[in-house]
Amino acid sequence: MNSGRLQVKIKRVCPRKRSRDGLKTQATPAGRRWSSVPETELTPAGRRAGGGGLPRCSTGRRTSSTMAEEFCSDSEDLFADYDSFLEDSSLLAKLDDAEQNERQRATDQLDGKHDEVLTDSILDAIGDEEPLEDLPPSQLQFQQEVRDQAKRSRLQDGHQTSTTSVRKEAGPETKTEDRTRRRRSVADQLKRTMIGNAVVPAGVSRTAALKETVVSEEMSVAVQAMETVSTETPDLGPFYGLPTRVKDLMMDLRGISSLYDWQQTCLNLDCVQQRKNLIYSLPTSGGKTLVAEILILRELLCRKKDCLFILPYISLVQEKVRGLASFGLELDFMVEEYAGSKGRFPPVKRRNKKSVYVATIEKAHSLVNSLIDTSRLEDLGLLVVDELHMLGDGSRGAVIEMTLAKVQFMSKTTQIIGMSATLGNIRDLQTFLRAENYSSDFRPVELKEFVKVNDTIYEVDPKEENCFKFSRLLSFKYSSSMQKMDPDHIIALVTEVIPTHSCLVFCPTKKNCENVAQMICRYLKEEFLQHQEADKAMLLRDLKDGGNGTVCPVLSRTVPYGVAYHHSGLTSEERRLLEEAYSRGTLCLLTCTSTLAAGINLPARRVILRSPYVASDFLKRSQYKQMVGRAGRAGIDSVGESILILQDKDRSTAKSLVCAPMENCYSNLMMDDGKGILSLILSLVGLNSVDQTVVTRMYLALVLFWVLKEADLWSVSERFRLNRGFVQTLLSSSSAFCSAVLLFTQELEELWPYRALLTELTRRLSYCVKAELIPLMEVAGVMESRAKQLYNAGYRTLTHLANADVAFLTRTIEHLSRKQANQIVASAKMLLNEKAAALQEEVDDLLTKPSDLPLI
Repeated sequence: MNSGRLQVKIKRVCPRKRSRDGLKTQATPAGRRWSSVPETELTPAGRRAGGGGLPRCSTGRRTSSTMAEEFCSDSEDLFADYDSFLEDSSLLAKLDDAEQNERQRATDQLDGKHDEVLTDSILDAIGDEEPLEDLPPSQLQFQQEVRDQAKRSRLQDGHQTSTTSVRKEAGPETKTEDRTRRRRSVADQLKRTMIGNAVVPAGVSRTAALKETVVSEEMSVAVQAMETVSTETPDLGPFYGLPTRVKDLMMDLRGISSLYDWQQTCLNLDCVQQRKNLIYSLPTSGGKTLVAEILILRELLCRKKDCLFILPYISLVQEKVRGLASFGLELDFMVEEYAGSKGRFPPVKRRNKKSVYVATIEKAHSLVNSLIDTSRLEDLGLLVVDELHMLGDGSRGAVIEMTLAKVQFMSKTTQIIGMSATLGNIRDLQTFLRAENYSSDFRPVELKEFVKVNDTIYEVDPKEENCFKFSRLLSFKYSSSMQKMDPDHIIALVTEVIPTHSCLVFCPTKKNCENVAQMICRYLKEEFLQHQEADKAMLLRDLKDGGNGTVCPVLSRTVPYGVAYHHSGLTSEERRLLEEAYSRGTLCLLTCTSTLAAGINLPARRVILRSPYVASDFLKRSQYKQMVGRAGRAGIDSVGESILILQDKDRSTAKSLVCAPMENCYSNLMMDDGKGILSLILSLVGLNSVDQTVVTRMYLALVLFWVLKEADLWSVSERFRLNRGFVQTLLSSSSAFCSAVLLFTQELEELWPYRALLTELTRRLSYCVKAELIPLMEVAGVMESRAKQLYNAGYRTLTHLANADVAFLTRTIEHLSRKQANQIVASAKMLLNEKAAALQEEVDDLLTKPSDLPLI
């Protein structure tokens, strides 16, 4: 049977009528069922008229016929003298036997019997038999009709007697014709029924028929549902359940053609497929973020849920927003930044688009609070925490802990993913998050760790008794003056790799970063000035443009050698320019603080730790692993090296630093038997004790006043003797607080006069530029100097940038690369779409019929 439909094949084997003798040799016992036999299995005898085309019988199952090859016309006698499909036990065989017997009796008693006896006797002979269970349904129905007719005949004996007497008066021809007509009507009726039965499905039980009908209906419904789903859902391709388009975008935008083995394993974990919470940890540069991004895209595109991506620093948030903006434009979702003063509380609720909120730790906590307050936490399908080990990092760790606890308690459908390069007590974190764990020691580039004591370099080897194994001696020739200036031999270590390869030097303080950078450049050869000279000159011009015509004196001396310092004292525009120059290879060496280790991805061939201290505190194991994890650039270097510079007095302490297990991560709310939460309560109570705080606030208020008055970080930082980075951080935190107060005033009608004031003040504090540049400053990657260039070139609104031609923009704006132009245009389009979507939501709300409209 094919698809529940029978097809009938009726084939004329011989045009001649067969003799009844030939049939008897083919007789089979009653109750046998047919089984198909290939034509090649028929014997020559079986191909004769008596058995031509007939299959052998079987006690197995009933099988279907096949579609007709050659149909007979209605005028043809399909059966001829062939009795039955079931041979001498069939209904036609009984009919023939009964008919012959009665005809003989009728001939002998023609004068004394009526014609009706013939037909009635035949019916009686057939009707007295038990029904044949193996007959098809149509024959069974016909047999039942015959039995019913025989019973009616017996009940009408009186009427039949009168009819017989009338018919005796008729002539012999009339009697013979009537008898023939009656016999023919019975035979013809049965044959027509059997022909009809041949083209219907084989007999099955009513239960089986009903079951087949139900299955067919379910299959039809399923097919319709699949067609509906295929029109409503995206094309799900082989890229881990994501649309095929995502794989192409990964190649076009990121240059990623395939995933590491551990990434494939992690994405195919049962807990990930079942949307359970997960913590996964690998060394730095192992590709953890890509896994998180794939899971975020799966949640946005497949499950149609919003996502929250928590990152520790504003710079990381901004970098991630820029990186995801192009994906959002191509795949039709929103990328919303929650850092500093940016972000709406609660976020805009969109009907047709989903959003990924990229937020700092503090903003994420506020975002979750607003979602809980508006009963929208269930819309958050996925929460990803980068640098999960920061949960044990002071007050910021407490904020992370509160955020995760609230999400777990308030939402049963939000999946939590935590990732980190450094985790100690992973089981405690698993218990807290009710999460599975996946760990691997994979690194795309091998990392070799070394320490330097005096002029000797040792390789870190935990198998050694002292943890250190001799490697080599430094061969760099130092003069007495150089030895005095560089007792730690930093120049020897960096010149082994630069300018051909890149190098990072971690220093304990910001001031030390600047000093080390200048000291290195003092002893570099002239050939370093010639390396990428034009690109370094362009970098200095960009720094000058970004500083309103002023360049840091230290940078002006070090950049020509391909060297710069990097710490929080720089403005965000200066940091961005230096980071991009380092990534391009224009700068080959950065002296930096430990914050760079947890910041954006700036790998190096060699990482040097100037000291095992951060300020006056000895390094933690987690801090050390983050720093050395920057060594090794995937796809560029075959190996990465880290060198920790030690003094003799720190040698024994350093063993635990480089060889000990990771530190445990503890809650900062209940640390030391609850002292953490007691300290929090006491600090709240002690706010009234206000003098030093009042003075500090007054001083900072003056700083803000002069910033708003002059809009120049350089002059303000000199006036108040504060570094530029601190002033910019003050602006950022003040604008964030101002944004929170603005939200508060929007909740109380009595405070309406403050709304307009605080709205403009928030924007001024956020960007610290003239009002006309603020719309351009909202675009990711556009700082004040770039905003001025764009404004002067005619790009004065967000709409101008969103519709700009990338090639023309690159030619028009000085020192603007094609990659930067693409990012600016993509970010502008994303912001424009966001504003348009928000306005459309307002229009829809205004035009929506009120649900509480009074009825007429």
